Amino acid sequence: MLKINKNLVVDENQQPIAVQIPIAEFQQIEEILENFGLNKLMTETEDEERLSEDEAWSYYQSLKNQHVES
Repeated sequence: MLKINKNLVVDENQQPIAVQIPIAEFQQIEEILENFGLNKLMTETEDEERLSEDEAWSYYQSLKNQHVES
């Protein structure tokens, strides 16, 4: 299990408003989420065809690029 070292950022009323985590841990979380998403793309398509790893990665990148552009 991934251990996350986090620091809470609080407002003047001591209410949590944000969390800081080391960039290396953020990158690990991001990679885990991307791998999960790629696995879903490879196994759950609308027409029940499985995508290859390359097809899933290409499709994922196109979705990621669309999100960045919008």
